[in-house]
Amino acid sequence: MFSEVISEGIVIVNAQQQITASNKAANKMFDYREGELIGKPLNILIPQRAKHKHGKLADKFMGEGKARQMGKGLDLVGIRKGGEEFPLEISLNPFKIQEKQYVLALIMDITEKKKAEQTIDYWFQIFDESLNEIYVFDAESFIFINVNRGAQMNLGYNMQDLGKMSVTDIKPEVTKEMLERLISPLLSGRKEKVIFETIHKRKDGSLYPVEVHLQLSFIGKRRVCVAIVLDITERKNYTQQLENTVEERTQQLREALQAEKKLNELKTKFLSLVSHEFKTPLSSILTSTSLLKKYTTSEQQDKRDKHITTIKSKVKYLDNILTDFLSIERLDLGKVNYSMTSFPLSKLINEVVYDANMLLKEGQRIHYPRDIDGIVVEFDEKIMGLALSNLVHNAIKYSPEHSDIELKVSQENDQLKIDIVDNGFGIPPEDQPFIFDRYFRATNVLTVQGTGIGLNIVRQHMNNLNANVTFKSEMGTGSTFTLFIPINNKENEKNITG
Repeated sequence: MFSEVISEGIVIVNAQQQITASNKAANKMFDYREGELIGKPLNILIPQRAKHKHGKLADKFMGEGKARQMGKGLDLVGIRKGGEEFPLEISLNPFKIQEKQYVLALIMDITEKKKAEQTIDYWFQIFDESLNEIYVFDAESFIFINVNRGAQMNLGYNMQDLGKMSVTDIKPEVTKEMLERLISPLLSGRKEKVIFETIHKRKDGSLYPVEVHLQLSFIGKRRVCVAIVLDITERKNYTQQLENTVEERTQQLREALQAEKKLNELKTKFLSLVSHEFKTPLSSILTSTSLLKKYTTSEQQDKRDKHITTIKSKVKYLDNILTDFLSIERLDLGKVNYSMTSFPLSKLINEVVYDANMLLKEGQRIHYPRDIDGIVVEFDEKIMGLALSNLVHNAIKYSPEHSDIELKVSQENDQLKIDIVDNGFGIPPEDQPFIFDRYFRATNVLTVQGTGIGLNIVRQHMNNLNANVTFKSEMGTGSTFTLFIPINNKENEKNITG
């Protein structure tokens, strides 16, 4: 049937306003199955508020018997089966079959048309309010459709003049071929906006520089370009002034670099003043040393061992702080030499976990990653060990007693992914953007010993080696720090993915 191949909806009703036929487009438009509308009253397609008027208008139309557009000048609305209303246009065509009167209604869903009209209305509304130049022109012919007052005043043309002109008439250095290339990304959908600088020519022949922001829009089914244009004469003048004072700016840069050098010197001095991080462990060492003198008999060996362990622990802590300070200095000076070697991942993790076990609080446990035998890593083994140790030690330090710390190994794209998962304090959301900054300590762990430089060192080393470290954290739930190490061995990918 011919009615089934056209895109508009067709509904045929008899003199009693009952639907006798509807095509696929109409069924789809009103969300009914094929044949479901047959025999139904026409008013099921009309919103409740319009039904009382429709009957009288329909009888009047039947009496006139002339084809016409329904509700000309009015906003007509239909209603789908589910109750959703939508705008439409209807053309009515009366006819007779075997002396019986019928009306063929040709229906168009104009939802998209309405949206386009609203878009254009919006642009037209801001035309007269904007101090910038705004142009709307046809996307094929480049003929102006509308130009706001700001543009007319700057150019010296009125709308009657501009309605006969194209974009190339006010851009002496731009050809039609150049315009076609400019808007090609918009027409293909590759870009939503094109920004470029050009020159505009006024009616009196004078030129001025502009920056154009060009976007694609629609007026009905017509593709148009909307250009918001900024007069950048002052910007260009300012640029020229900057070029004329380049020596002054160069001198300011030299002074800024000198100030930065002094700041780095102050930072180095600052590191020597962090004595508060040494005070507590040194006090513990002195106390344990003094108490050792009191335990002279062999029966008191366990007490001596306890204090010796304390001394070793505090000395190791101080040694780690000094190592971190030295690492910062070497990183800042660019004196770090990396050594890339191949090594088994399981060996490195075993060493890290073995050392970390000495720091565990009561009831804490470290869970080894699964299925890592056979994974060989090509990386700086010492740096990777430093990074893993730092993250595991932090997990221990910032987690409560009787909690678990888990290591997970997987592959993500072309990287080895190592997660260190704890159930600790978590990091406050407001502190998270700064967690890798040097000397930064989260506000909820200020009473816990630490220098705030470990994570900064890890981040710098990872960046230098084309690797990465990231984290996710929730207060009261814990944190997951993740190392991403590049994979260069195809066999490793097979081992990791199984």
